Amino acid sequence: MSLYVIRHGQTDYNREGRLQGARDIPLNALGRSQAAANGLHLAALPGFEPSAHAWVSSPLSRTRETMELVRANAGLEPKAYETNDLLIELSFGDWEGRTFPDIEKDYPGIAEDRDSRKWDFCPPGDGAESYEMLAKRIDRFLESVTGPMVVVAHGGVIRALFNRIGGIAGDEAAMIDIPQDRILRVTPDTIGWLS
Repeated sequence: MSLYVIRHGQTDYNREGRLQGARDIPLNALGRSQAAANGLHLAALPGFEPSAHAWVSSPLSRTRETMELVRANAGLEPKAYETNDLLIELSFGDWEGRTFPDIEKDYPGIAEDRDSRKWDFCPPGDGAESYEMLAKRIDRFLESVTGPMVVVAHGGVIRALFNRIGGIAGDEAAMIDIPQDRILRVTPDTIGWLS
């Protein structure tokens, strides 16, 4: 297994500190420039052979647009990739679209409770997920990887990879800041950001 993993570029929800989860929110202008820069960086990596990799994205529009900008800026046909539902961001249920200060008004003390057990915490609402639930989806995705791959996904997905591949404890992995302008390199034994 050899993966290059890219988080989608910035959205207005990211900029505003809103939980977007499984909501289909588009990239903003900064997000598009981040995606384009990641494509240029990927193409310039020594020894990187685009045709030797499968290209797979979460099906949400922010990840698809990121993938298409990455591919275009790497000199590739933008739409020649697959999507996989297992890569969708974890759902924040009733909290999607809201900021933590807004949530804290309706659920006093909930931020402290969530931070004390973030990996296993599940927000209220239909379809809401914990990071552990997301990580079980990512386990299924990893079982399907049969060769080198470029993946465009979400912050939660990358946190799950740090837990599953990097061996970082769940609560710690759930707190990792995931940049939108870097590329993550994952092998069976290592995980780390490219400089």
